[in-house]
Amino acid sequence: MFTHGFGRQDAAMLHTQSLALLGGTSRGCVKLPGRGEAGLVSAPAGEGGGWMKAPGGPAAGPLAARLHPARAGLERDTPGAPPLGPPESCQLWSEPGSFPEARSSGPMALAELYTQYNRVWIPDNEEVWQSAEITKNYRTGDHVLHLLLEDGTELNYPVDPAPLPPLRNPDILVGENDLTALSYLHEPAVLHNLKVRFVESKLIYTYSGIILVAMNPYKQLPIYGDAIIHAYSGQNMGDMDPHIFAVAEEAYKQMARNNRNQSVIVSGESGAGKTVSAKYAMRYFATVSKSNSNAHVEDKVLASNPITEAVGNAKTTRNDNSSRFGKYTEISFDQTHQIIGANMRTYLLEKSRVVFQSENERNYHIFYQLCASALQPEFKHLKLGHAEEFNYTRMGGNTVIEGVDDRADMMETQKTFTLLGLKEDFQMDVFKILAAILHLGNVQMTAVGDEKSSVSDKHLNIFCELLDLDNDKVAQWLCHRKIITTSETVIKPMTKLQALNARDALAKKIYSHLFDFIVERINKALHFSGKQHTFIGVLDIYGFETFDVNSFEQFCINYANEKLQQQFNLHVFKLEQEEYMKEDIPWTLIDFYDNQPVIDLIEAKMGILELLDEECLLPQGTDENWLQKLYNNYINKNPFFQKPKMSNTSFIIQHFADKVEYKSEGFLEKNRDTVYEVLIDILRNSTFHLCANFFQDHPVPISPFRSTITVKSAKTVVKPHNKQFRTTVGSKFRSSLYLLMETLNATTPHYVRCIKPNDEKLPFEFDSKRVVQQLRACGVLETIRISAQSYPSRWTYIEFFSRYSILMTQHELSLIDKKKICKTVLQRLIQDPNQYQFGRTKIFFRAGQVAYLEKLRSDKLRQACIVIQKNVRSWHQRKKFLRIKQAAVTIQQYFRGQRAVRQAITATALKQAWAAIIIQKYCRGYIVRKLCQLIRVAAITIQAYVRGFLARKKFQKMLKEHKAVILQKYARAWLARRRFQNIRRFVLNIQLSYRVQRLQKKLEDQNKENHGLLERLTHLASTHANDLDTIQKLELEFEKLATQKRTSEEKGKQYKEDTEQKLSKLEKQNAELQEQKTFLEQKLQEETKEMKEYLRKSSKMRSKTMKKRLSH
Repeated sequence: MFTHGFGRQDAAMLHTQSLALLGGTSRGCVKLPGRGEAGLVSAPAGEGGGWMKAPGGPAAGPLAARLHPARAGLERDTPGAPPLGPPESCQLWSEPGSFPEARSSGPMALAELYTQYNRVWIPDNEEVWQSAEITKNYRTGDHVLHLLLEDGTELNYPVDPAPLPPLRNPDILVGENDLTALSYLHEPAVLHNLKVRFVESKLIYTYSGIILVAMNPYKQLPIYGDAIIHAYSGQNMGDMDPHIFAVAEEAYKQMARNNRNQSVIVSGESGAGKTVSAKYAMRYFATVSKSNSNAHVEDKVLASNPITEAVGNAKTTRNDNSSRFGKYTEISFDQTHQIIGANMRTYLLEKSRVVFQSENERNYHIFYQLCASALQPEFKHLKLGHAEEFNYTRMGGNTVIEGVDDRADMMETQKTFTLLGLKEDFQMDVFKILAAILHLGNVQMTAVGDEKSSVSDKHLNIFCELLDLDNDKVAQWLCHRKIITTSETVIKPMTKLQALNARDALAKKIYSHLFDFIVERINKALHFSGKQHTFIGVLDIYGFETFDVNSFEQFCINYANEKLQQQFNLHVFKLEQEEYMKEDIPWTLIDFYDNQPVIDLIEAKMGILELLDEECLLPQGTDENWLQKLYNNYINKNPFFQKPKMSNTSFIIQHFADKVEYKSEGFLEKNRDTVYEVLIDILRNSTFHLCANFFQDHPVPISPFRSTITVKSAKTVVKPHNKQFRTTVGSKFRSSLYLLMETLNATTPHYVRCIKPNDEKLPFEFDSKRVVQQLRACGVLETIRISAQSYPSRWTYIEFFSRYSILMTQHELSLIDKKKICKTVLQRLIQDPNQYQFGRTKIFFRAGQVAYLEKLRSDKLRQACIVIQKNVRSWHQRKKFLRIKQAAVTIQQYFRGQRAVRQAITATALKQAWAAIIIQKYCRGYIVRKLCQLIRVAAITIQAYVRGFLARKKFQKMLKEHKAVILQKYARAWLARRRFQNIRRFVLNIQLSYRVQRLQKKLEDQNKENHGLLERLTHLASTHANDLDTIQKLELEFEKLATQKRTSEEKGKQYKEDTEQKLSKLEKQNAELQEQKTFLEQKLQEETKEMKEYLRKSSKMRSKTMKKRLSH
């Protein structure tokens, strides 16, 4: 009865387990010889509900094996478990009672899971989740669950009306390298598995389906050398331990095998290790694809990292080398899969860090490297000093990072500049601009009254000297601004605070352009002359962020993560669909969280970004007006938008990871990102060519490094002065994000989620609260949630037969076709046919069905164990009884012999005893010889029969083998023909599908083209109608002007005649006046003569009179 439906391994397992149970333990585990970890068997009454691990497990491809829980050969989901978390929220089981197993709907009763000695997870304030053991079987209708905590405390956990707590996985699954291999899929299981691997096993990498989870160890580990790279090179993803090199190898291998572009998406919060992971991935590509040429392209690609870290990384409270920008790097390969070049795009540089740093933070590394090298001869003309002497580098209070030598890093930066072909004169130009920014930050403003300010500072002179600017103009326009209206231009003085803000805005604008220019020059240095065959993109971008105060930066970052999460969901959905199509399973829509409504809320027409841009165009636009528009448009109309109860200056958006409250203050200013145009004109007219080039009104050329997808550079350019044509930060970021998603959608993505284990930067310390917060935010559990939908468990027919042959009847086992056996068994064990589907090579199960089969198997094994235990204990006790009985008989015999000897010690007795001994000796000898002869004859007879039997058996075996060879020959030929027919049919199906897709795509392209032509035709018709109206208006105006011309000509003719008449009259009058003039001149001459005569006579009379007076 014990061999019915059992294999040899099952019988050995039962026997070994029974022996272990007889030893007094009810929860021990034994290991069968030669079976390794796969042979671990948990006792039926043991922890974890008696789950057992079958030898081996279903084989699957690298992606499918990690996406679907069947890879480890164990049930991956809870019986009857619905999706992991509600579709409207991605906070998977973040609150007690949201555990899906508490809503079982499968064939197995819920109470059977919550039995004595099983363990569960309950919420805990310190560790988020705490383990507890069930001390009493739960029955339906019970109001409490009796638990024993790990510290020995007994607890009555209420379960009515609250749901049952999550079950804990058996110990044999703890430390799995793939989270989807866990029997129970929920948040506490994932958290515990990561903690065990990270803290106890010192393993920082774990798979979660198609995601690689990377924990930051805050310690240098010896797992990134060239030997490790070569060990992972050429290996399948599931063959080696989880590692960033495994993801990079998978991307490289798929690119080489499928000739399809790949992408590695690295995300996580600040300090989680995103930049380091991205660097290791790029280093892997550079190592495995190293060419034999002398171009050293790989070295140049890697050399770009120190430069971008110098100008784009800074020390924060969370990370000493935090990337303050997003970066997407495309590594280009030729047809031989060797690196030929690269191209880089950047996103959301934190420009505010240039002018402000919080406590215990620093500005960008390059400033401190420059100050540390100020005494070197080549930098003396920059007139720099220690970092503590400049406002922009001393705000955080600490200008030094422990263990970092800024001067040595400066030498490394210069070295990498040189390696990229950027000469010393270019480097000096860059350092001059950086030094100018530092001096600009030291420019002091003096308040003149309440509404004016002035500036006169030696640092301003140095700033203007370094950038070749007019000192007086800069001093004037730092303290004044020009307001241009329709009727006049007004120059208005600025207060001290406004002037300081203008200074800081100018510094941010210069640094932003310098950063974009350096990235552009790096791209030129990495430019390749050959044709790009394929590429691998590495995206290093912020993860989801939520702080106590969230502003425009967090809004843009979370918007980008919404887009990336949507791309991730669609990718996983596509993998699921491909698996169903491959197995000919009817396609069933998977219910996964769709964040399109949130994205529409942000980017759609009349969305948050469009309303923000609209408010930025208004001269009197304010944050308050914009926020009021949001309230009017979305409150009680959009479920993903809310107004805080206690604030009128904030709004809440329900993102895929969490609700985030954004402070509206500063949104408009940060979105505009404006600098006074007069200052821009001064910089544009500088004789320092590099500075002037930053602000020229020319479009940035499209990147020449793309051959299959056109992507524009992310560099910011200054648009024309008209405000209506100025591009906002939000619209630029939306456009660059659209291009990024277009690129990612054209590639095969690979995901790396970096997790920060603690905020203290301690090595291998695990803060459960922080880790859970990040797991909920970065979508690690999304793969598990999607895999638990539809048919999460998949087994091949051979694996199912090997695992569940114990449940089969003798009649079913007698069948030859194992596929038919599996179908018959399932139809008998699971009555509902909707709970499973039969594919070509696999059986697909609904959630909870494999758990039900495991329970039936466990029950069968438990019953067999009980029978074995009964018989073994009976045999053991009988053997003990016989041993005791034999001992008692021996003791009695010896005692009686001694008593007889003592009673008969006489001469006669001695003679008789001697004679008896002699007789016994010969008698025993005779008996032994007789027995020996009998045994010898029997042995010879047996040997003869055995040798004959063996000879006949060997003959039969040789005969069967001969027949088998003949059968195999025909069978292999038949299989080969059948395989060829299947392959031919499969190829035809693929070709047909491909042609249909091409036709559909061509039809869609034609529809798009027709739609575009229709819009263009409509536009031309509208333009033609407008032109006709304009021509009619011009004809009316022409007739009116002709009439006016005729009237003017008539008036001119009349005016000419009148003028001629007046002229003739004036000529007559002139002649008369001429005559009068002649007459008057004559009369005047006569009167003059008379007057002269009169005067002569008068003078004579006066002289005579005087003489008479003198004579008297």
